[in-house]
Amino acid sequence: MSTSIRVRFAPSPTGFMHLGSVRIALLNYIFARQKQGTFILRIEDTDASRNLDQAKARIVQDLAWLGLTYDEGPGKGGPYGPYSQSERNDIYQKHLQELGASCKIYRCFCTAEQLETKRQKQQAMGKPPRYDRTCLGLSDDKIKSKLAAAMPFVWRFKLNQDQIIQIQDLARGTITFELKHFSDFAITRADGTCTFMFVNFIDDWLMNISHVIRGEDHLTNTALQAALYDAFAVKQPLFWHLQIICNAAGEKLSKRDFGFSLEDLKDAGYLPEAINNYMTTVGASFAQEVQSLPELVKSYNFSNIHTTGAIRYDVDKLTWFNHKWVDRISPSELFVHAKPFLHEAYPQSASLSDQTASDLLQRVKSDIKTFKDIKPALHFYFETPDVELAALAKAFGDDHCGIITHIFKENSNGLDNGDVFLQAIKDAGKAKEINTKIMFSSLRYLLTGRFEGVGMHELLSILGTAECKKRLERALK
Repeated sequence: MSTSIRVRFAPSPTGFMHLGSVRIALLNYIFARQKQGTFILRIEDTDASRNLDQAKARIVQDLAWLGLTYDEGPGKGGPYGPYSQSERNDIYQKHLQELGASCKIYRCFCTAEQLETKRQKQQAMGKPPRYDRTCLGLSDDKIKSKLAAAMPFVWRFKLNQDQIIQIQDLARGTITFELKHFSDFAITRADGTCTFMFVNFIDDWLMNISHVIRGEDHLTNTALQAALYDAFAVKQPLFWHLQIICNAAGEKLSKRDFGFSLEDLKDAGYLPEAINNYMTTVGASFAQEVQSLPELVKSYNFSNIHTTGAIRYDVDKLTWFNHKWVDRISPSELFVHAKPFLHEAYPQSASLSDQTASDLLQRVKSDIKTFKDIKPALHFYFETPDVELAALAKAFGDDHCGIITHIFKENSNGLDNGDVFLQAIKDAGKAKEINTKIMFSSLRYLLTGRFEGVGMHELLSILGTAECKKRLERALK
């Protein structure tokens, strides 16, 4: 395994995994696998006020469900652990002291209320809101008195505001930042813990991360972290800032949008293969759209990365991918994913053998776009439909309805042999100038309550002779 290519997925355990995070994890994984590199999971959990106990375990479970196996991280270990930031405080404090020794940080005693007041005044004056360095010039005596009074403070990093700093982005090339447009930023909280800005930089540096692939909403953070790389005189990684995913209206995807979270899609009956396929290909160009994860690893072109604006999330396109994958995966895989939805829709299905249930799913999979479609697709099997001859008359006319039902009555005894029965009604229909499609649609309706669905030969096989006779006699009374 290459030691030069090292990428990381670094989520915060603050709730469910959303689609933006899924895409970031996917592209980090694909990049690592294509370049024979290392894919790392790092949990960024320094903010205790926002962390959820179960969220860390869920992140690991979600990655496993998606098939994104990481090489280093929680539960696996590795040479650069621990991989949860809450376990790395001693490392951060050591480097914080180094910054203090070089006079690159200072204590800030400004309260949240004071900072908000300053921000509002700056905005009212038409100025960009920036910290005004009130505490940078505090005398030693003033600092000692505030510390003696136990006044809370944060450490701020002192930017060189005359400095122009650059980063290298895979999509945008060289990006230049003038630090005069940025504020001295906090690298600790009032409780002494270190902020995302600092620990994210420290971990990327010490874990030898070669490429940082994350959302473009971190671009401002990257400018400030570049200043930290400079302060410690260490080499920056290469960056790739991914486009933001938006809803159909062009607004940033939010909890109000269906499919915002991975949990939404799992509950709605989407396959991991479809989610991976869609989230990797959205916003990129592929000659062949439907591809497995190993195929995407081979085909993704990292030398031709687009820098266009936000990506529109299209649920219909995702559903199209899911329909393709329902048809593509093996019967055993389909059964494993579909089984919970089948049992939820029809509790009586639990009494079926796995083979019978799997066979049923194979018969109707062309009607399954998501696993929520199992309920309508298999309603005919678990429930005797309520049908009315008036529906036939409405669909095909009174005259046709009378002829069709007469043909069914005359030939119903032939149901013991499905092929013979279907051929008989087909021939009888042609003799009366009624095409086979109408004959079969009518029969399907009387047996299932739907004019479209499973092919007639399969339908007779699924329901069995006795059940077909029973339903047809009941419908024709």
